[in-house]
Amino acid sequence: MSRWFTWLTPAILLLLPWLVRDGSGMVQATVCSRWDRSVGLDDRGLSQEGEVMIGGLIPLHNLPPTPDLSFSLHHAQLHMLNVSLSFSLSLALSLSLSLSHSPVSCFMFHIPALSFQEEPLRWAHALVFAVDEINRNPFLLPGVQLGYRILDSCSQHPWSLRGALALVSGGNIRCETTDDCPVSLVIGDASSTQTIILARTLGPLSVPVISYQASCGCLSDRHEFPNFFRTIPSDVYQALSMARLTWLLGWTWVGAIAVDNDYGRLAIQVFEEGIRGTGVCLAFFETLNRANLVRDVKRAADTVQASTARVILVFLWYTDMEALLLELGRRNVTDRQFLASEAWSTSGHLLRNPALFNVAKGVVGVAIRSAPIPGFEAHLRSLHPSRRPGDVLLKELWETEFGCSPGAAHAHGTSLSPRPRLASCSGAETLEGVQSLFTDTSQLRITYNVYLAVYAAAHALHSLLSCPQRDSPTWGSSFTCSPPHNISPAELLQHLNQVNFTTPLGEPFYFQGADVPAVYDLVNWQATPQGLLKLVTIGRVDGSNLLINQSAIQWNTGSNVVPVSVCSDSCPPGTRVARRKGEPICCFDCISCAEGEVSNTTGSMQCDRCPLEFWSNSHRTACVPRQLEFLSFNDVMGITLTTVAVCGAVATVAVFMFFVYHRHTPLVRANNSELSFLLLLSLKLCFLCSLVFIGRPSVWACRIRQAAFGVIFVLCLSCLLVKTIVVLAAFRSARPGAGQLMRWFGPGQQRGSVFFFTSVQVIICAVWLSVSPPLPYRDLGLKGSKVILECEVGSVVGFSLVLGYIGLLASLCLLLAFLARKLPDNFNEAKLITFSMLIFCAVWISFVPAYVSSPGKYADAVEIFAILASSFGLLLCIFAPKCYIILLRPERNTKKHMMSK
Repeated sequence: MSRWFTWLTPAILLLLPWLVRDGSGMVQATVCSRWDRSVGLDDRGLSQEGEVMIGGLIPLHNLPPTPDLSFSLHHAQLHMLNVSLSFSLSLALSLSLSLSHSPVSCFMFHIPALSFQEEPLRWAHALVFAVDEINRNPFLLPGVQLGYRILDSCSQHPWSLRGALALVSGGNIRCETTDDCPVSLVIGDASSTQTIILARTLGPLSVPVISYQASCGCLSDRHEFPNFFRTIPSDVYQALSMARLTWLLGWTWVGAIAVDNDYGRLAIQVFEEGIRGTGVCLAFFETLNRANLVRDVKRAADTVQASTARVILVFLWYTDMEALLLELGRRNVTDRQFLASEAWSTSGHLLRNPALFNVAKGVVGVAIRSAPIPGFEAHLRSLHPSRRPGDVLLKELWETEFGCSPGAAHAHGTSLSPRPRLASCSGAETLEGVQSLFTDTSQLRITYNVYLAVYAAAHALHSLLSCPQRDSPTWGSSFTCSPPHNISPAELLQHLNQVNFTTPLGEPFYFQGADVPAVYDLVNWQATPQGLLKLVTIGRVDGSNLLINQSAIQWNTGSNVVPVSVCSDSCPPGTRVARRKGEPICCFDCISCAEGEVSNTTGSMQCDRCPLEFWSNSHRTACVPRQLEFLSFNDVMGITLTTVAVCGAVATVAVFMFFVYHRHTPLVRANNSELSFLLLLSLKLCFLCSLVFIGRPSVWACRIRQAAFGVIFVLCLSCLLVKTIVVLAAFRSARPGAGQLMRWFGPGQQRGSVFFFTSVQVIICAVWLSVSPPLPYRDLGLKGSKVILECEVGSVVGFSLVLGYIGLLASLCLLLAFLARKLPDNFNEAKLITFSMLIFCAVWISFVPAYVSSPGKYADAVEIFAILASSFGLLLCIFAPKCYIILLRPERNTKKHMMSK
């Protein structure tokens, strides 16, 4: 009772002023003192008496949007107008409970812009047609006459609630057996917010409410709304289907506009949950309130016009959507793709409005599934005011369709919407052949939902009235039951929960809690040659399955190419997504992958590193094998070094041949010709051994190059060292008491010394190669598209001993030559050896840091350069002066000159 009391608390107010506009536009107050003298609500709807009554609430008329309130009005007028527009539920409730049985309707206030709606009138006649079918059915509710009362909710909360209370209380209807004839259940309303109010209000009374269009997901809560049912799927399925559709069509930047109530806000909330983690995000979210429709439409149009989103998701009632589309059309905003909810995706009113053609073509929407109702079209076209003289709704339809008033003598006094006085109809007017929203049965969607709601109610009543008699032994075994004239809403509610039947179309129907299984059509608004829009079915949603024929869609551009709606274009292969700080995930920058990384898909979130022996191509889209890099005979550096080495070898051979030719001259003989020839041979090998460092490294090449380099250079230095020792010994033997010194440095000892010094290096190299020899090695550590193929030294100790031994011999040779540089002789070879050793030591001292810091093939080039430079230094410093004397100064190539001091 607490919830019921909460809803009834405002009823303490008995009267509130209601402001309306008269024909001149002036604001005036109207106070109704005697509501029972007003025109009865039953005269404004449809009704048929029966033993069991069901009620219906349908928005047959639409109240106009509230004009934009500005401060141009007088403050008092503004306040009074605002009070009238926020008309509270308390007025309707209090008058319903405190005064007579005459109910209120939205027509008694004579609102000049009241809009009659043909489609909802067709829904009302679907209820009438279904009741007639059931009454003719001998197997469904046999012996029970089903009746109905259909009232106009005017698309407003107060009228909807007032109508529901009139239905469940009986209003001013007189029944044959009782004073009041209340309905057993209510079919309605269309709006989710209005239905929430009805369900909460009628819940304490256990009156079932079956809605044909209230799709808010919140109504599925059986704890909150135990008396609610519906024949339309929950918005949860619709919103999730729209989320899947946006992802499927590649729309990642979507705007949203929704009605400012539970229907719109909860639908957008579910949509946001559905797109979470898919890369789709909302560009904006605008709400429209019918109380401030003009202002809200302008604000929403401004947002749509300024946004970069090309796809707009819209959850609005079709009348509100019409206002938005007209505003966008006025601004020439015709390049937006609308994604429509079921509330307006199939609106014939919008489809037939030529002013919306440019802005609304290409609309894709989720629609209530369509189903035929056999015989329904014939029922609609057979309607005529002469057969239903008390039906004021049918009279208003006639005024709308034919521009005349049936029964003109009294039509003006009973007209629902204020109109100019119309001429009388001839009586020959008929709906046969008329193409209008009312007679169009090609797409029965909400109409079919109303039809199903009536059959669900009938089957629940049939189950209730078919239970065992109260005095039978089985009474109370399952459900309680009531006689037709005294049906308990609580008992009917229990049977409604168990409804399970086959529709006239042969389809199973049952409630899953408050809901029915989710089935939708996907529709598209396509242009016709006549400049109008037509509705085309392009797919279907059945539960979690979404089927769509994309080739059948005509987009707002007029083509079959899916429009693009993104905040940032997808990153192409070779780039990755970089989030923009403080912006949605759909807005990002594209950054090229770093070297060695690739991305081969569109919209890649990160770049993948290539395997070690692969590198990224120039576009960063694929990993390609790295190129092997080594000092080759084909590149410029290799060719240059090879040329220099060959030239050095040729020059050495030329000097060798020149010395052979002049071997009998004093100069050649005086300088130990045997060691000179051996030195020239070793220098030739030094030049040639540098060629081993050029070319692709292999196992044997790596072993030979270092060993040959070490042994040949030691041979060269051994010859120089022995020559220096011989020079020193020769001059020392000339001193008194040193005559026996030269016997220790004769030709045999000289050859033996060279062999000994060289053998030490040979032993070092042999041990090195046997323990840890140099091997080919692929250096993958350096970044780049190349793999450095080089010879790894193997044992660093072995390589160091080889270089250290060469350095030791070079140091000894330099030291001895330096000591012998001032010996008295016209041609002292020790001076030449000193200069050559200085060059040799300078080259190899600078070689060490240069070799260590040079990568890849450049390390080999540094070593080759050191070999060639030191070899040329020895060749030029030692043999060039001798060649000069032999060729150009032959007078100095005599024994006499050589012996003089």
